[in-house]
Amino acid sequence: MKNRAGEFITNLTGELQYRSFSPRPLPPEPPVELDEDTIRALAKAHRSLGILEGVSRLVPDMDLFVSMYVRKEALLSSQIEGTQATLDDILDPNIEQNTNRHVADVVNYVKSAQYAKKRLEELPLSNRLLQEIHEILMQNVRGDEKNPGEFRRSQNWIGPQGSTLKDARYVPPNPVDMIEAMSALEKFLHADDDLDPLIKIGLSHYQFETIHPFLDGNGRIGRLLITLFLIEKNILSRETLYISYFLKRNRIEYYDRLMEVRLKGNFEQWVKFFLLGIYESAEDAIQTVAALVKLHEKNYAALENTGKAALTIQKVYRYLESNPIIDIKKTSTELELSYNAVSRAVKRLIELGILVQTESRQRNRVFAYEAYLEILRKDT
Repeated sequence: MKNRAGEFITNLTGELQYRSFSPRPLPPEPPVELDEDTIRALAKAHRSLGILEGVSRLVPDMDLFVSMYVRKEALLSSQIEGTQATLDDILDPNIEQNTNRHVADVVNYVKSAQYAKKRLEELPLSNRLLQEIHEILMQNVRGDEKNPGEFRRSQNWIGPQGSTLKDARYVPPNPVDMIEAMSALEKFLHADDDLDPLIKIGLSHYQFETIHPFLDGNGRIGRLLITLFLIEKNILSRETLYISYFLKRNRIEYYDRLMEVRLKGNFEQWVKFFLLGIYESAEDAIQTVAALVKLHEKNYAALENTGKAALTIQKVYRYLESNPIIDIKKTSTELELSYNAVSRAVKRLIELGILVQTESRQRNRVFAYEAYLEILRKDT
């Protein structure tokens, strides 16, 4: 019986011979079968996404939450690819001076996610958009020699370090099949069909990872694709859902389940796993939003009674919510306040237990909004 996911084909001859996977276009034939468990998982995922969307409309300053959440997602998504960085590295007020290769990876991911969300307003989710995002992702970092913004023109493979085409765990389509497959995927994303959007993006994510159209950065672009699709379909209005933590936690199972589709055409088990990922990621985001809102309200109430300096202190506090690690000099420049005014506000925020000093260097002291960071550090 033919494998409905595709087949492994032989390329070249003699010593150079190798086998690559050639995926069939989506949707699968015969169609994905939805048993009772899958229908239940689908309903749960939709319900949680609906709650997340509702909650995020109630948050007074959603922009702040989203900008922090995108940074957390960038970190987790890059960690899956082996990037060694922490949330504190990414939030360092002197990040320009302290950037290393790992931090640059994450910063580029944040830039590409923000660019993609904005670009979606004028360009549909398409191969062109994915290439534009890829170019930003790969700017001046490891892999920037790997054709940023272009689909690959050579064969790639997936396997442990040092593996070759011969002993790779998986060999994606050759460059000719890849171009065809990406063109078919783009058509599928925009096809007017009656597939549930969550099933559709689950299949599309599998297909994108299977095609592996770039020489580097496929995982990060493939995960971003999920969020962008949900925004394009108006299931979410903001980039509040990210699946990276779920995939990081279940990394081995994730790769095994993708492989199960390629080898046996078993899309059903993949769809169930993917829906579980959407549900758990949405639940996680709902809890994070709730915790940050509660913290904001508690602290804002405490700031009401800070006398005539209240306005300055509130201004510094709001700055903290998008920059939870600060130094006085940079903060005073950004807020256009005097160094002394910021210094007094910081002192008051320390007395209120909102800020803590993190480094004891007298010249350039650094302060952290620890309770806020605690919420965001979860899982990183």
